[in-house]
Amino acid sequence: ATLEQACNSVRLSFFSPPLTLPCVGEPTVPEMKKILLMGRDGAGKTSMRSIIFANYLASDTGSIAPTMEVEHTDVKFLGNLSLNLWDCGGQDKFMQDYFSSQKENIFRNVGVLIYVFDVNSKQSQRDMDNFRQAIEALMHYSTDPKVFCLVHKMDLIAEDKSDRIFNKKEADICKVALPMSVTCFRTSIWDETLYLAWSSIVYSLIPNVENLEQQLRQFCGVCEADEVVLFERATFLVISHANRKTHADIHRFEKISNIIKQFKLSCGKMGAMFTSMEVRNSRFSAFLDNLTAHTYVMVVLSDPDVQASTVKINIRGVRSHFESVFAVSEDSGTIQ
Repeated sequence: ATLEQACNSVRLSFFSPPLTLPCVGEPTVPEMKKILLMGRDGAGKTSMRSIIFANYLASDTGSIAPTMEVEHTDVKFLGNLSLNLWDCGGQDKFMQDYFSSQKENIFRNVGVLIYVFDVNSKQSQRDMDNFRQAIEALMHYSTDPKVFCLVHKMDLIAEDKSDRIFNKKEADICKVALPMSVTCFRTSIWDETLYLAWSSIVYSLIPNVENLEQQLRQFCGVCEADEVVLFERATFLVISHANRKTHADIHRFEKISNIIKQFKLSCGKMGAMFTSMEVRNSRFSAFLDNLTAHTYVMVVLSDPDVQASTVKINIRGVRSHFESVFAVSEDSGTIQ
């Protein structure tokens, strides 16, 4: 048999499990949510939003003007997944309005609150008081919102003090937020921590993500890959992954997101279009290629007997399949 025929037989084994499709004729009601981005002025909210969703480099964020009142942004993610992002200016006069005259408008029907703390703030008690008011308003006007807190600008803290300062801040935040649960991240615009936090936030919004992960695990096995990682095309945030071998670096995905996105932006500045990448050394081979109209897939292998052509054929062979998987997810609820 030819190589392509052999790969075709491999692909057929992947298509055998049935997809979990909505029942025919069963209406799907879009789930309407909004994303609230809050924190005091200068905390870095707009800078991180610009890096993740507007393709800014970290070095370009110094020219970004402060947010005045509330900036509304509709962010398309994975094609039909719409994130309605409310970036709330953090000046004192605006914060007072959020907790008084604008309270119901700001905190009604919130799906996710992302609260950003400047780790070097000189007004940490006021920051915590504002956060407490946000939690109280959220509990009153929204049902089951998710809360994420980003302890930002951690690059300015000495490495030997970083863990202690973050752990104390996290404990203070969680205590104030009770009875709500909060997920905290340490972040900086200068490293991969920003991608770790935002990947986790966006992951929590993807409908039917368990179905997607099942398909990735099967694809990983078919390719005999060590690991398969799925990235969103525009932001390069990690959507999901599957692995057959463990890896010591738990932050590898976010590092890859950061590196590849910087490279992609550099290609754009030179008038070149980034489409795919192949990296090889004595220990592994990695293939990054389009999977669907809105995603990239990275396949990592350490087995020298698996040929590059086999991997590329398998990626081409499952593109239409994963388009169907995402179509199912998008029909199940639009995040807005």
